[in-house]
Amino acid sequence: MDYPREELRVGLDWVDTMTTLLQRARSAHPTYGSYEAAEIQWWWRSPRSTDTFPQLFWFDDQDRPEAAMIAADFGGGGSAVYEDTTLVFLFMPDPAADWVAHVVERGLAHVAEHGIETVELEVDQTDDVMRNILVGHGFALKGDAVVEAWLAADSRPEVSPLHDGYRLLSRTETMDRPHHLALRNGDDVEQRLQQLSLYRADLDLVILDSDDNVAAYGLFWHDPVTSTGVVEPMRTLDEHQQKGLARHILTAGVDLLAKAGAERISIGYEPANPASGHLYRSVGFVPDIQTDVFAR
Repeated sequence: MDYPREELRVGLDWVDTMTTLLQRARSAHPTYGSYEAAEIQWWWRSPRSTDTFPQLFWFDDQDRPEAAMIAADFGGGGSAVYEDTTLVFLFMPDPAADWVAHVVERGLAHVAEHGIETVELEVDQTDDVMRNILVGHGFALKGDAVVEAWLAADSRPEVSPLHDGYRLLSRTETMDRPHHLALRNGDDVEQRLQQLSLYRADLDLVILDSDDNVAAYGLFWHDPVTSTGVVEPMRTLDEHQQKGLARHILTAGVDLLAKAGAERISIGYEPANPASGHLYRSVGFVPDIQTDVFAR
């Protein structure tokens, strides 16, 4: 069987090509797949050993990306050692089983050629084709991964009140101070976010307390090609929890996404974190996909 042409992409070139593929997939189907372009763009926030890894893509005869295998090392930092590698197999909607099998086989061979021995990936619990293919390649079920939930922008709730003593700002209003994501993501985070096509500083929100300390934050992404919004990440610092800050920043961010033109908004959460799931469902997010982790 003749398969689409294979090519390799490195660095921001792979990020841009992956973005095009996921935008094509989302334009073809409103909720297909477990990833949005913004979610994998978010992976670029910190230096990784896989920044220079040659990612594998397939293109049709019109030079449009049809599928991809992306490897991201979440343990090696900027070193050349692949310590904790996650794989992502991306397809246009409704791929044939033999096509999926071919991409997986080529992708696994590709990472093995580059010395990556231990990998894991998320798989939709209803995707029997991918699950059977992975088991056939020696993968084992490791456990729950995430729940992907969606909110229709026209069904969003009102922005909840903000607790006294706090104020909500965007990154465009806090450029005189270090980026609020730097503590957990490194000093390069702002520079790397600015390299991404979907990042917007006006949708990068932070809540400060009365002493101007970071209390909570949320990063909201708008994809104008697909009219899709993504929430990734969100966090409330321990000493500021139970004050409704997460609900305020979430409802404020969702409102900004809707006003920017997003029609549907995606958020992911771990089933083991019931507080997050409760918050997101209470705002109106409806669970759509649950994924498992497979490892080899």
